[in-house]
Amino acid sequence: MSVHPDYLVMAVSVVVGTRPEIIKMAPLWFALKKARLDPMLVHSGQHYDYDMSQVFFEELGLPKPEVFLNIGSGTPGLQTGDAIIKFEREFQRSEPDCVLVEGDTNTVLAGAIAAMKLRIRLGHVEAGLRSYDLRMPEELNRRLTDHASDYLFAPTQDSVAILKGEKVWGKVFRTGNTAIDATVRYLPKALRRSKAVKTVRWKEYALATLHRAENVDDPDTLKNLVDVLLRSPVPVVLPLHPRTDARLKEANLKDMVDGSDNVQLLPPAGYFDMLALMKNAEFVLTDSGGIQEEATSPVIRKRVFVIRKSTERPEAVKAGYCKVVGTNRARVLREIRAYLKDPRWVVKACPYGKGDAGERIAGILKKTI
Repeated sequence: MSVHPDYLVMAVSVVVGTRPEIIKMAPLWFALKKARLDPMLVHSGQHYDYDMSQVFFEELGLPKPEVFLNIGSGTPGLQTGDAIIKFEREFQRSEPDCVLVEGDTNTVLAGAIAAMKLRIRLGHVEAGLRSYDLRMPEELNRRLTDHASDYLFAPTQDSVAILKGEKVWGKVFRTGNTAIDATVRYLPKALRRSKAVKTVRWKEYALATLHRAENVDDPDTLKNLVDVLLRSPVPVVLPLHPRTDARLKEANLKDMVDGSDNVQLLPPAGYFDMLALMKNAEFVLTDSGGIQEEATSPVIRKRVFVIRKSTERPEAVKAGYCKVVGTNRARVLREIRAYLKDPRWVVKACPYGKGDAGERIAGILKKTI
């Protein structure tokens, strides 16, 4: 355990590798600092493109990561294996008292395995999510990480129940979700700084995001979803994820989308731009997990159509914010039209907390010193 001259602290390696992880770990990093712990940002490099990573550190006011592992791209096995080796070397060098990972990416699983093998305490932020859809690589990553963790920071009571039902070995805590912390912390700044809404061609628009492998890597599914965008009764703004951009080109769909009067393509959106676009949208079409959470925030509160066959955020569905509509063109468009015909909708309080998840997690860790 690290000892400073004036007080005892816990050295915490805060692992990030993708845009959602950076966003969700930002409030926690600040909470750890406030609690007088010793957080160190360790970036795997899983999102190695500047627009998908570095810009978020600058926007969120985070320091440059002390460590950048530069794992880059590759097959899932190659990327995960490379990350395990590099995380192990880094944790041997820095000797943290605890490693924190967030979510369900290859970075998360690799960091978890490296910490577990070195017998370093492991905390999983956003533990207990399940889609029960094994087509999704994220489902395997999150399950394995949960069962490797010493501390499981579950966002909701449903996720607590899942973890206890699976008899995980670690200690389970209900903390809320740091995604809500981030929206509360950053939305006012986003609305002041973002220029994205001013670039939108329409006063009323829907926001869409599309990036998951099961949607964009299947040409038939991708074509179905492109048809939804082209036929949407409300024009659609689509910040274009690099993966989606590549798949649209491969399927010869990019020119059709780009030339449509009903769709406006934007470059990959920074976090502030995405918050501002979401806040001003009529509704959201997405296959993103994080957006399903953010839409429930007390400062956003948007209707979301989840263009997937399952979701690991059932709480957002039960609370009335999200509806899983699948990827069939006819059904998705039918659900959108039904909502527009009667846009009144009843929602419960945000199921992911009130914006103090980071403080709760930091408080739990401080008690373990």
